[in-house]
This record gives sequence, structure tokens and C-alpha cells, in this order.
Amino acid sequence: MQAEQSLNLNLSQHLAMTVKLQQAIRILQLSAQDLRSEIEKEYLENPALEIDYGDGAPAEENLLQAEHMSRLVDYLGEGGRASGYYGEDSEQSLEVAEPVAMTLEEELIDQVNFAFPDSFERAIAVFIVGSLDHNGYLTLPLAEIARATAAELPAVEAVLRQLQEFEPAGVAARDLPECLRIQAKRQGIYQGLVASVIDHHLDEVADAQIKKIAAAEQCRAQDVQAAVDIVRRLDPKPGAAYGGEKASFITPDVVVQEVDGAYRITLNDNYIPQLRISAAYQHAESFDAETRKYITQRLNAAAWLINSIEQRRTTIRQVVEEILNRQPDFLVQGIKGLHPMTMKDVADAIGVHESTVSRAVANKYAQFPHGVMALRKFFTANLAKDSGEADFAAAQAKEAITELIKGEDPHKPLSDQKLCELLKARKMDISRRTVMKYREQLGYPSSVKRKRY
Repeated sequence: MQAEQSLNLNLSQHLAMTVKLQQAIRILQLSAQDLRSEIEKEYLENPALEIDYGDGAPAEENLLQAEHMSRLVDYLGEGGRASGYYGEDSEQSLEVAEPVAMTLEEELIDQVNFAFPDSFERAIAVFIVGSLDHNGYLTLPLAEIARATAAELPAVEAVLRQLQEFEPAGVAARDLPECLRIQAKRQGIYQGLVASVIDHHLDEVADAQIKKIAAAEQCRAQDVQAAVDIVRRLDPKPGAAYGGEKASFITPDVVVQEVDGAYRITLNDNYIPQLRISAAYQHAESFDAETRKYITQRLNAAAWLINSIEQRRTTIRQVVEEILNRQPDFLVQGIKGLHPMTMKDVADAIGVHESTVSRAVANKYAQFPHGVMALRKFFTANLAKDSGEADFAAAQAKEAITELIKGEDPHKPLSDQKLCELLKARKMDISRRTVMKYREQLGYPSSVKRKRY
């Protein structure tokens, strides 16, 4: 039997995600801070790039003009496009260096070195400081500290008492009542109802059981409320404000300003250094073929990077312009004037894919006359859609809940059910469960815990 042989040809299409395309996509979704880091990384890896932080333009002879680069790439044999990649000179300002925060341990060790001249006591103090958690609490038993430092328990207790006089107030406490007690004594308010609340009623305070505390202390609920308000001003986590990380700042990628009744969009490039093609490769005639090939690769990579950064600017500007075209009420009223809008709406309007809009607004902030806002926040989920009725965005519902709670009678706060009814009166038909979710996301406690006496 003779086996049959056949040859079948199948034609199919698929999108190959090249390295250059991946780079362009990555650059589009970077924030201004992250883009700066990416530029500096590429500058270190690609000798064909020169970087300008804006502290004075490099000398003319050290830069390769666009037409020179174009001719050079053509000469090297791969016909790379260079025109249009060379950025124009523009004034740039260096960002102020971010301050470095001291850790809690560093702050306390400085105080230990000053307060404990005796080396043995200082060793105990250093051990205690090293045993504090990130909130500033001592969770290790004193007996264990005494055993670890070969010290008597009274000596450890004496060192701990001195540590508890350090800043921040309340540090080295062994529990919450002791932490608040230390702070109250230092402020001279550890007396009367304040002392009783700290020593005996913190659980009731957490549950807002004002009447229960008043009954136990045989006093008016209003007096307990006043004492609780004082206690709540104390810091339950005195060490949490310290950390070893740099302070984080938001650098808006876009600035929207009102000028003569119109809104002007400006991309904030002050934080982003300018890239240029280095002149070091101008004279490649004497190089061998392998070197010329390497130079061509570096030039093409540099040109693609510069082009990707410029395309990022163009895309972000187009997206922001379309957002403002669709959200005129937002520019006047803020979040209250926000209308439902999807990324597909913007993508279709500017002729790009929805994923491009998603990447363009990722990690980006815009500065408006009334504050800074994340671009992604413009794309909110619809709450409800009734025949003939307008769609309402989640952000509008949260804004309404905030307004209602801020305007409520503190002696008779609005329940979630009442908030739900008031929102429905504003044509926001959402459930009580959704109201509760939004209230919690906004950081407001329940009506029971908001009640004032």
C-alpha cells in the first residue's frame, strides 16, 4: 500500500510584539517620575545618547543635529530615520531632592546617646529601642530584656521609664492605655474623665458606647463625649510617622490652566530630562564594518527611544484634550460635574485603541485650578440606568454622600438607609449596601459612631 502525501499551506495573521513596541508601550504608561528613571537608565546603557537636565544646554559642537544624524545613519547602511527625533532646546528646572526621613530607631538612638552616659544603661536602652515595633510599642517582656542584657529587672524598668520620656510622646509603651497615658500626663490632662476613659473604657470608645461609659462613670453623656474627643486627639501609633523611605511626591504630568476664559493644556516636562543624540559618532568613516554596525544599532535605539517619548507626549495631550471636551462641567464644578465616560469613548474619538487610552492615563495626574486629580478617575463606573434617565457616576454618588454627612445634624446623624433615600431623591437609585460601601471607602464611620452627645 502506497502512503499518500499532501502539502497544505495555511495563511494566518498574528501580531508580533517586538522589543521596540514593548518599549514604546512601557514608556506610554510610565509616570513622570518613572519616565525620568527610564531615561537615565537608557542613557547609561546607550553611548549614543546625551542627557540634559536643563542646567545649561550642552555646547553646540557636542550635539549631533537631526540632519547630521540622518545622513550618518544612511551612510552606515541601514537607512534609519532620524529627522524629527532631535528635541528642541527648552528651559528645564531641576527637581528639589526629596528629603530622607529618619527611622524611629535612628531618632531614638540619637536621644539615647545623649541621655545615657553610663555605658551599661546605654546598652540596655539600645536593646529596648531595637525591640520596638514599627508603631513604637515594646512587645518584649521586661524579664526577657533583663536576661538578654544580664541586668537586674529594676535597672531595666528604670531605663524604660526614661525612654518613655523621649520623643515621640508615647514611644516605648507596652500597650495602648500606657501609650495614651504617657501622652496625657505629658500634656497635663491625665485627670478626671480623661484618665478614666484611658484606663477603663477604651473598648467602649472603639464601639462609640458613650452612654455605657456615662452610666459606669455616673455622669452626663455630653461630658463623656468631651473626654473621648480629647483622648482621640492623642496618637495611638507614635512610631508610625517614622520610616526609612523617601517622602513621596506627586508630579503632575499635565497642567490645565484657565487663561482668558479658555483652558490651556501644558505637559509638565520640567521633571523629565531632555535626550539628544551624541556627536561622538559623527565621524565613522574610519570604523570597520562591525563597529559601524554597532553604531547603527545604538543610533536606531536612541532614535526610537526619543520618538517613543515624543509619542507619549502627543498621546497624553490628545487624551486630556478629549477628556476636557467631554467634561466641561468638571472644569467649573469639580467632581460634582463629572459625567459618565468610558475609555472606549475617548479612544474612538481620537482614533486609538482602548488599551492605548488605558496606558496613557495609568499613573498620571493632572493639575487643575481646583486641585490635582488622577486621570484614571475620570473613567468611572455607571451606577444605574433608567429609561430616559441620565447615567450617574460612582464619583458623583460619593460626592453626594460626603456633602450629606458633612451637613448632617451631629446629634442625629444620617443612617445608611436615610442616605439611600436622600440619594434616590436626587435620582441616584442605589442600594443601601452600596451606600454603606461608598461611606466606608470615604472613611466615614457608621451613624452610631458619628453621633454626638
